[in-house]
Amino acid sequence: MIDTHCHLDSTRFDEDLDSVIQRAFSHNVKKIIIPGADIHTLPKARAIAHKYEGVYFAAGVHPNDITDFNLQTLQEYAKDEKCIAIGECGLDYYRLAESIESGEVGQNLEEIKLRQKEVFIAQIEFALSLDKPLIVHIREASNDSFEILQGYENARGVLHCYNADRILLGLSQRFYYGIGGVCTFKNARRLIEALSLIPKERIVLETDAPYLTPHPHRGERNEPYFIPLIMAKLANVLNMSEDEVIATSTNNAENLFRELKEYKCDL
Repeated sequence: MIDTHCHLDSTRFDEDLDSVIQRAFSHNVKKIIIPGADIHTLPKARAIAHKYEGVYFAAGVHPNDITDFNLQTLQEYAKDEKCIAIGECGLDYYRLAESIESGEVGQNLEEIKLRQKEVFIAQIEFALSLDKPLIVHIREASNDSFEILQGYENARGVLHCYNADRILLGLSQRFYYGIGGVCTFKNARRLIEALSLIPKERIVLETDAPYLTPHPHRGERNEPYFIPLIMAKLANVLNMSEDEVIATSTNNAENLFRELKEYKCDL
């Protein structure tokens, strides 16, 4: 299996990173992608990818960190042979109004949204210039995200932590849908109902570790070795065998992240 979204560069993995990775490999997780959620941790993400066979990284700026956006910095990391995507980038309107009211940010709501869109578009165009896929983050911003992505007919990638919004299914010709631990939550009815609407050839697995730990381990730090729990849930919901989910999701990930096929991993 392939964990298409795992923040191995998080400080929560600093003390036992080697064990975390080996534990994943021992549970049939053969490849892991670190999304570039923070431009300041890109050196760490790259170093981890080069230290471990089967680990790769992406270069991007998360919508909550747009003040740190620097395209020149991304260009340097995107040249690396183990950088296989651009992102995590996108739009996140969750708690924006609350942040403004509390004084955490000084701009008005529309100014922040506009800047998020500008940074997102810059990364879409950057990915297109390199023919690399996008890792897209969308939270409380499905309509605006759909409108932007619709405008770039050659853009491709994965909608990380697919949020079950039906409008995003209109992107299934070019985008994949990252399914993680949320599908195991008791309150995940909307996502469970949406899973059968996603073409099977467009589903990829992810953990978003150390966040969104699947049931029955909620409250613990998430790790890539929990991928089998997500896989098993998908098999149950979609009436597929576990072997079929493994084969399909792995093939999907390799079709999306083409460079994964070039790195043969015999772990």
